Formats: sequence, C-alpha cells, structure tokens
Amino acid sequence: MEEMTTQETREFLRAGTRTGKLATVSADGSPHVAPIWFELDDDGNLFFTTGAKTVKGRNLRREPRLSLCVDDENPPFAHVVLLGVAEISEDRDALLKWATRVGGRYMGVDQAEEFGLRNAVEGELLVRVTPSKIVALRNIAD
Repeated sequence: MEEMTTQETREFLRAGTRTGKLATVSADGSPHVAPIWFELDDDGNLFFTTGAKTVKGRNLRREPRLSLCVDDENPPFAHVVLLGVAEISEDRDALLKWATRVGGRYMGVDQAEEFGLRNAVEGELLVRVTPSKIVALRNIAD
C-alpha cells in the first residue's frame, strides 16, 4: 500500500466517471451516504450540485461537515477519502458553470450543456468543498 501524492490524488479524482460516496450528518446525528457526481477545480476544490430539498441538501445546510470516498474497485485497488466543510451557493451562473462541467464529465460533452441547464435552476444548490484532510492510497492489495 502506498500513499498518493497531491498530483496523483487529483488525477485519481478526475479519472473517468467514478462516483463519490458522500457522507453527511442527519438531524438525529446518524450518518447518511449518497452517491454524487463531482468535478475539481485547479486548486483541488471539489464541486457538486444537489437539490435543496434532498436529504443531503438539507443535511449540509444544517451541518456542513462531510466526508467523501472515491474508490477504484479494480485490483490492485485504490481510494481517496476526504473530509471538508460544504460551502453552499445558489448563484445561477456558478451553478450553470459547474453543472455543465459535471455533466460533461459524466454524460459526455455532447450532453453537457443540456445537463447544466437542467440543473442550474431554482431549488438546486452548488456545493464547494475545500478538503481539510485527505487520505489517498493506491496499490492496496500489493
């Protein structure tokens, strides 16, 4: 097992269409986990969108601390786990920018604009996460 460098971690998080498994804190203190699509900026901040009325949207508005796990399920296996605090925005221009980028990554560039427009609407939230701690390991089975 080996630790990834910062560059390797960012490349891992940007690779393909791996989903993130987002953990938030429910009102009763219990954990809630949901898959998300996400993108990174050049500084390593993570962005995703969610509905304001979803469980994760409500949880993050009340308690912004979160954890996210992204893994490679193929041998020799790898994963990145990050901790951070959600910064939530309803700015339509920022929502459109990031929803379009996320759509391009997961749906393909030909559907990016349509995905962005569909998700940059009232009731959607843009979540920015600046990681406070990252554990990134590769070659776990070696």
